[in-house]
Amino acid sequence: MTAAETIGEYYDALQSGDPLAPFFSDRATVKFGVGESLFGADEIRAALREQTATTEDWQVDSTRLDVTAGDGYAWFGDEVELAWTDAGTGQRWTFDTRWSGTLERIDGEWQFVSMHVSAPRRL
Repeated sequence: MTAAETIGEYYDALQSGDPLAPFFSDRATVKFGVGESLFGADEIRAALREQTATTEDWQVDSTRLDVTAGDGYAWFGDEVELAWTDAGTGQRWTFDTRWSGTLERIDGEWQFVSMHVSAPRRL
């Protein structure tokens, strides 16, 4: 599987409500989300488990995925139309987001070691 295919599988897992923590390496350093800053693999995985348990009806529409892979490392950028529903309140959240990150090939599989998701503020 390529790094780009791994990113696509992550988007699919997010949309399907499948576990996301396995996509992150034990050496994961940071994941910035629309409203969060997570440091270290344990914190990232715990937050992803909580996110999966408390959200539903995800929409993940990639519009500009660009991936470059090197010798055991890859980096990417994307623009993603992102939406989800808070399972507790029913509130729907929708964002035009920008994604970037790095992956490392570990034991033949690509895993995220960093990820940044942001929503641009229009002036």
